[in-house]
Amino acid sequence: MRLNKNHYLYQEDINNTLSISGIDSLRGKSILVTGATGLIGVHLIDALMRLGGVSVFAVGRDRQKAAGRLGEYFDHPLFHFIEQDVCEPFPASLSVDCIIPLASNTHPLAYSKYPIETIRTNVRGAENALELACRCGATVLYPSTVEVYGNASDQHPMTEDFTGSLNLSTSRSCYTESKSVCEAMCQSYIAEKGIRVLIVRLSRVFGPTMLESDSKASSQFIKKALAVEDVVLKSKGEQSYSYTYVTDAVAAMLHVLLNGENGVAYNVSCESCDVRLKEFAQICAEISGRRVVYDLPSEEEAKGYSIATNAILDNTRLKTLGFTPRYGLEDAIRRTVEILR
Repeated sequence: MRLNKNHYLYQEDINNTLSISGIDSLRGKSILVTGATGLIGVHLIDALMRLGGVSVFAVGRDRQKAAGRLGEYFDHPLFHFIEQDVCEPFPASLSVDCIIPLASNTHPLAYSKYPIETIRTNVRGAENALELACRCGATVLYPSTVEVYGNASDQHPMTEDFTGSLNLSTSRSCYTESKSVCEAMCQSYIAEKGIRVLIVRLSRVFGPTMLESDSKASSQFIKKALAVEDVVLKSKGEQSYSYTYVTDAVAAMLHVLLNGENGVAYNVSCESCDVRLKEFAQICAEISGRRVVYDLPSEEEAKGYSIATNAILDNTRLKTLGFTPRYGLEDAIRRTVEILR
């Protein structure tokens, strides 16, 4: 599995990301992105570098990994790679216009194996981003998650004023609770320090910039389609989820950055990508001419799974802000598979 950034569909995706109104106003700005080598980080940085005129500060723990994902920019005068753990404070001399703290464990096996790291990375990473914003006057675009709503079986779909229903009895709450704390931290820095923070609550994001190590169900289905193997579903697949293609997710994030209201959270989802898990699996199976088979998860896998059975996001607030998602589910899955082939 290898991301082909030169594929015409990926090039089209980048152009579509940059088609949002007002994008040219980012030229001349400096933007710091943590989690730079992740699914969203890579697409975001590819878009910013294509836009041109933006100084990009990409933060990651592993320079070699970053070279494999973003190495084409390492000699570019507007690209700066900072090798550090986001749990450590940023250098006092660093000054940027915008901070997008994407660094986080974001898939089930990571939650299961490294719950302490998950909490630490989210909370300390957000704190250090907010502290940097206080020092240099930057705007923070905080990427939160549908998971802050918990298992919302009585709310369908979920609007931003829904307060959620979380389960604290397992280590799986490492992700949901730490992201909730980070949102509270954002609101606290707004109230006490007077900084500008915009919040996006992302639905389940997928796309060709996914990592080989990603253990999310959607990523596993896509990898099976690429391998032309039966798609393995480790539940009945009746869970209803909102999904968003990475191009739409990044475009929505940039739209909120340019147009959002301070301290307001915006759900990022696409109605045509609101499906049951088994429907996502079925599309992946049909693409490769295979079938969906059912299997039980291992104990380690099960510990990292979300307990949410209904996680559909209402995106009315985002659309009222002037953003409309572009990609339907089948189109997005087919594009992902084609680009990775």
